[in-house]
Amino acid sequence: MGGEVAVKKLWRLLRHDWPLHFVLLFTNWLPDNVPFLALRGACARPFIGRCGRGLKLGRNVVLYNPSRISFGNDVYLAYGCWFMAGAKIQVGDEVMFGPYCVVSSSEHTRQGRSFRCGVLKSAPIVIGDGCWLAAHVTLTAGVTIGSGALIAAGAVVSCDVPDNVMVGGVPARVIRQFTAA
Repeated sequence: MGGEVAVKKLWRLLRHDWPLHFVLLFTNWLPDNVPFLALRGACARPFIGRCGRGLKLGRNVVLYNPSRISFGNDVYLAYGCWFMAGAKIQVGDEVMFGPYCVVSSSEHTRQGRSFRCGVLKSAPIVIGDGCWLAAHVTLTAGVTIGSGALIAAGAVVSCDVPDNVMVGGVPARVIRQFTAA
């Protein structure tokens, strides 16, 4: 059984991780303007688990385990976003990520007196359609962000967010409810 796991891991690295790494490496010298954001996204698209049309990627975006990431249509990741897909990360349509957002579906646990050797705990992250995650937002493992939500800059989201609200703070809490348009 161990050989099967090693073959699957090698296939994932060859099919998704390494090609995406090289695409991002070779396109990082291009400026962050609309044509190059779209070009970077189009070049990266084949190496992401599921990816809709219109993906736009800023420079220095990092996607660990891209085979476990699902992007809807017209998703935008700004400069320096970091995705760690220990478990599935599902992003809906028309979602925007500001600079330096961190989305991590895995977290360390403590073993003895150390987090370094603790067991990795993973849980999926789901982000609904039409969300905006402003700069420096952090999403932790297991959260669900409702459709139409705005996550204020610098927020740390560690529990679920309902539809059509603005949340902010550390930890994030509801600041405002949006009315339907």
